Amino acid sequence: MSSSIACIVYKNGLILVAHRNPVGDMGNRWEFPGGKIDPGEDANMAIVREMREEFGCVAVPGEKIGETSFTHKQKLCYVNAYAVELEHDGIEKKYELTEHTEYKWVKPSEIPSLAFVDSDLSLYPQVMEYIKTRYEK
Repeated sequence: MSSSIACIVYKNGLILVAHRNPVGDMGNRWEFPGGKIDPGEDANMAIVREMREEFGCVAVPGEKIGETSFTHKQKLCYVNAYAVELEHDGIEKKYELTEHTEYKWVKPSEIPSLAFVDSDLSLYPQVMEYIKTRYEK
């Protein structure tokens, strides 16, 4: 079993998505930023580490939004989505990418039209419900 986190960074009606490097099983696809929870870490520690390593910025973990599971190479995997705030928006000061070719801010409704990784796409309904209940009052 492995556990991962998906960072849901939502600001001004837009959500941050990242395009994976063209290697591996999920290469060249879009995703929510995040990654595996390492041994000895909890989700909050993984969020802070992953955003520092992959985007070069400071992250502030928030509440859990949702979760999903899937099987990859006969191994059960869990992904937990968390609301995350970042120290800046990556526009004036660019994020320093190490695992992605690009990132962009999109309307949440655009996500299904992107070549999104399946596990993150299965989180999409929970993310939309969170946005609806939290921001669209």
